[in-house]
Amino acid sequence: MSPYQVGVDEAGKGPVIGPMVAAGVRAAEADLPDRVDDSKQLTPATRESIATQLRESAAVAVDLGVITTSEIDDPETDMNSLTVAAQVQALSGVAADDDHALVDAGDVSESRFARRVADGVADNGLSINVTAEHGADEASRLVGAASIVAKVERDSRINAVDENYDRDIGSGYPSDPTTRAFLADYVDGHGELPACARRSWSTCEDVLAAAEQSGLDEF
Repeated sequence: MSPYQVGVDEAGKGPVIGPMVAAGVRAAEADLPDRVDDSKQLTPATRESIATQLRESAAVAVDLGVITTSEIDDPETDMNSLTVAAQVQALSGVAADDDHALVDAGDVSESRFARRVADGVADNGLSINVTAEHGADEASRLVGAASIVAKVERDSRINAVDENYDRDIGSGYPSDPTTRAFLADYVDGHGELPACARRSWSTCEDVLAAAEQSGLDEF
């Protein structure tokens, strides 16, 4: 029997486009769908099916924490703190007093990350125990379930961004050539980055620098 009542993970920490999304899943091990695994090991269709089952199950509680691009670009914060904030949001929506949560560690120090998450949830009026582990989404089915919900929600929001710009923006990751082409084309056509972009990311700085150099080359 699992000692944990809640699992938490996030998706979208590294992309240059769109929000970061954390999910909290409160459930007994026996109430998780059979195919639950780390979201990276599953096809999009399987992830969507499992996320729907989790959300529709009366025995499972699910909540989200969403960090916007403007919050990510705030110079007064950092990704570790934002990951804590996202997990605190998700946990606070599903946890009950005295629960023991397992979260995917977003810091090199697992104990420090766990302490910061527990303190954040306490600020919201809940007293829970938190354990943070690197690779928890691979080791725990409960955290794997959270990783699936977070990934599906993040993908849904990226698909909505696609519709706003009437073109494929790719995965949103800096290594994706479709994403880089979208950013370059948008800057070329509008003279600025799109609202969905994390302007503080080096990829965006590179795109703006390339556009500026291209303009200078025309003289």
